[in-house]
Amino acid sequence: MGEPILVTGVVLSAMPVGEYDRRVVLLTKERGRITAFARGARKPNSPLLAATNAFVFAAFTLYEGRSSYTLIQAGVSHYFLELASELPEVYYGFYFLELADYFAQENVDETQMVNLVFVTLRALLKHKVEPKLIRSIYELKTLVINGYFAIDPGEYGDETSLYAAYFVVSSPVEKLYSFTLQEDSKKEFAEIAHRYMKKCADRHFKSLDILEMID
Repeated sequence: MGEPILVTGVVLSAMPVGEYDRRVVLLTKERGRITAFARGARKPNSPLLAATNAFVFAAFTLYEGRSSYTLIQAGVSHYFLELASELPEVYYGFYFLELADYFAQENVDETQMVNLVFVTLRALLKHKVEPKLIRSIYELKTLVINGYFAIDPGEYGDETSLYAAYFVVSSPVEKLYSFTLQEDSKKEFAEIAHRYMKKCADRHFKSLDILEMID
């Protein structure tokens, strides 16, 4: 086994393996999307028990194997525990993690996506922008970051929603959730974002089913 490596990122998903272990999918700034096994993480006294849950942001210490990593330590910066008690925000959060998992790649710099997930979860908890608009902004910026979206002004009948699209495309992720829209503009903005997402993502997102039921 070689030297341990340090990466920073977020837990996208976690599932039990065997009696006490967990398999986690991480989105990391340095190595993109990676899979890691946390030995004994489900034991009540494990230091990895709380750190191997979805939404956790941390500095992860790993050993690299042939096809996966072994997680040995996590220095948590944010748990986002309060999200679990927020409805429907928590379902939006799971949808955002699913999208990040879908678009993320291995062995690439995913700094922008890690930062986007972080500021989006914070926006959900601040309640200054409604979740439906946060979803549209997140979808559009995810497509922009991954090279799937360019603005076609001819698709927009509403000048305000067009301006909002330009703002999302050009702004750093830290500034994204600083505006709201009137109902007509918000509707058009959302329709275009959702349409592009359906066109570019050929996966069935389970959390989206719940969101559509709620909406």
